Amino acid sequence: MKKAAYLLLLITFLLEGCLDSPAPAALPYIFVTAPPHPTLTPFQPSRAQPSPTLPPIPATVTPQLPPPTIEPAVAIAAQPQPVIESTDSTTFLLLGSDLRSGSSFRTDSILIAVVRPKDGQVALLSVPRDLWVNIPTVGMQRINTAYQFGELNAYPGGGAGLLKDTLLYNLGIQINHTALVDFDGFRRIVDTLGGVDIPVACPYTDWHLISPELDPENENNWELYTAGPGLIHMDGDLALWYARSRKKSSDFDRGRRQQEVIRAIYAQALRTDSIGRIPQLYNDFSSTIITDLGLDAILGLSPLALHLSNADIRGYYIAGDLVTPWTTPGGAYVLLPNHQAIRAMLTEAHNPSPRQAERQSFKIEIQNGSFIDGWDALAAERLNYAGYETSYADADNRQHAQTLLYDLTPDQDRTRTASMLAVLGLPDSALVSVPDVKAQVQYVLIVGADYQPCFKPSELTP
Repeated sequence: MKKAAYLLLLITFLLEGCLDSPAPAALPYIFVTAPPHPTLTPFQPSRAQPSPTLPPIPATVTPQLPPPTIEPAVAIAAQPQPVIESTDSTTFLLLGSDLRSGSSFRTDSILIAVVRPKDGQVALLSVPRDLWVNIPTVGMQRINTAYQFGELNAYPGGGAGLLKDTLLYNLGIQINHTALVDFDGFRRIVDTLGGVDIPVACPYTDWHLISPELDPENENNWELYTAGPGLIHMDGDLALWYARSRKKSSDFDRGRRQQEVIRAIYAQALRTDSIGRIPQLYNDFSSTIITDLGLDAILGLSPLALHLSNADIRGYYIAGDLVTPWTTPGGAYVLLPNHQAIRAMLTEAHNPSPRQAERQSFKIEIQNGSFIDGWDALAAERLNYAGYETSYADADNRQHAQTLLYDLTPDQDRTRTASMLAVLGLPDSALVSVPDVKAQVQYVLIVGADYQPCFKPSELTP
């Protein structure tokens, strides 16, 4: 019954891969070296304290910045944004690094979790590292440098404080809690769970260290590795690679894969007897986490997840038409925020989704009628991203050539089924109308050999 505790604990442990790991010189890896960061304090479990009630978002004053000297083309990107209005939501800023290095660093992956306990919804927001923003006391820079500047310049609250103020100024997002985690902890937690089954809908190929014990600076120790499509069982090392790699893709794609891994870890924690492991996980990984969020606060969120499923986790991405590529006068590639579009997306992420509530009012049963194991899981993940709840059942056989959606509802609402077909990428001819008032589910999807699993989660947000 502590599902939300797992979700937030495991999300926190996941987002460790913000910096690229060392790589052979022949590969295009970037190394970052920076001074120590004394302002952070190690994460310690709270003792003898009552479970706190998470506070409402305070009325924060937008940081005042000196007028920056910038190019006219990016003047609009430097303006302060109104605070996103939201009721009953708590926001978590999730960052990562190799904390063992003893250096400050750039946060090349930034994920924000917006938790809405009363509505039973969680929104995950991926922020690209190259977003060109106005950093308080610094000026126009990539957002992934804010944490480092905060550490180097002794900003109030350190790196976390400056990044929080940067998000508030440029996106209007107020952050309640932050967490910075170590990627060794992620490997261990995945292995503690016995690995995770990740539905890899689109095949992904990138450089992979042949074995974790090998020297990463020797180019002969690397190989191109392809994952998927399919339901891929990953240990901690492989899951870390899948969540962090971006050499042959992009930061946008890495954000998508990170959210895939988060959802898979959460699902795995619910499938296994992991409730008794929370104290063990908390103690095992406390040395790898720096956060203002204690175990009591995490456990205090457990009522959220009495009925929480992957369909309740909504994914959002600052990508596509929400940003405009631009080259700075110094020749750097950055992304200008398109504030109007971003604000509309953020407002949706911070508030209830009526369409999601409508979609979860009925159930879709999925049967794998193809000869490919895991095809049903890929279809379920696709529907979950769109806000539909799913279940599994055995097909009558595994020789179905065509994927079909059976509508068993009495009303045969074609608007509803058209939306499902669009989510699944199926033609109208895939719909089979068989009204059945005695049916236990409203829809049955039989996945056939013709099913095309690859999809873009950003196009399916309910």
